[in-house]
Amino acid sequence: MKNTLGHFLLSIAVFLLFSLSFVPHGAWAADKLTGFYASQAISNSMPWIAQEIGLFRKYDLDFQLIYITTSQLVTAVMLRGDGEVGLTGGAAFVRAFVQGATDFVIIGGVKNVLTHSILAGPEIKKTEDLKGKKIGVSRIGSNPHYFTIQALRRFGLDPGRDNITFIQTGEASGTLAALVKGGVHAGTLTAPADASAIAQGFHYVVYGPDLRIPYANTFFATRRSVIMKRSHVVGQFMRVMAEAAKLMHTNKDLTYKVLARHYRVEDRRILDAAYNPEIKVLEPKLDIRHEGLQAILDEVSQTDPRAGKVKPQDFVDRRYLDEMQKDGFFEKLWAGDRSY
Repeated sequence: MKNTLGHFLLSIAVFLLFSLSFVPHGAWAADKLTGFYASQAISNSMPWIAQEIGLFRKYDLDFQLIYITTSQLVTAVMLRGDGEVGLTGGAAFVRAFVQGATDFVIIGGVKNVLTHSILAGPEIKKTEDLKGKKIGVSRIGSNPHYFTIQALRRFGLDPGRDNITFIQTGEASGTLAALVKGGVHAGTLTAPADASAIAQGFHYVVYGPDLRIPYANTFFATRRSVIMKRSHVVGQFMRVMAEAAKLMHTNKDLTYKVLARHYRVEDRRILDAAYNPEIKVLEPKLDIRHEGLQAILDEVSQTDPRAGKVKPQDFVDRRYLDEMQKDGFFEKLWAGDRSY
């Protein structure tokens, strides 16, 4: 009887071991993670690339990516405790921190300058022609709104003094639609929407990439409480994004394949016009530039004096970037490519 029971238990053990060997790696061990992003811009495409080639599975992550139309809304849902990571940027996040949401923290940078542009039809030939006109931006307080104010200032214009009105249009597609239908005289867009506008006969009144206005346009954010509880998982996510960033910079065919699907654009000329100027200002190794964050603090301080007491390092945590540097991850990832 004992031998029979022993053979039975041994058979079960062998069966289980044999069965488990055929379970896909990570199928039962994947860590769930939810992330938000606020723009369909190329600077936000790294999660798309990671999904395309299975990088999340490689790092045992079951990642859910949710699109929310503005950085203000991403900040709001994260402030509420929803999700763990955000690919966001701009003043909304910094303003929330200044107002007391000190659980927020930036863990990686993507884009530290603004590359929006102001486009218009043939009736507006130069920046002076924008006086008394309506300019479409996604939201008041958004990155396009901030860029437009800064760009106008550089050309000696002041929205209040020069009677320039900002019209909220929602997503970039809404700005382009308002421009086409004549609901606004000009619109502030970034790639690839600006390339689409050019293809429809509009032109640059202000070409933003040439201005290189410092601004923390796009970054990875989380909450300190999440890091305390799930530091390893957040670290794995950052390694996924680091690999995706490398591919975005070095594998144009893969990147275009992903962008074409999300933008529903097959014309390579439009993809080139969107990708080529943008990739030049994106951080290949997800570095965080304090001057871009300081620019936001300076802007916020005009309406909230508390921002003057906050320094960029107060809401930056470089632990994951430092780990990838110290343990040779970046060196191995970029081996053979000395251009970055």
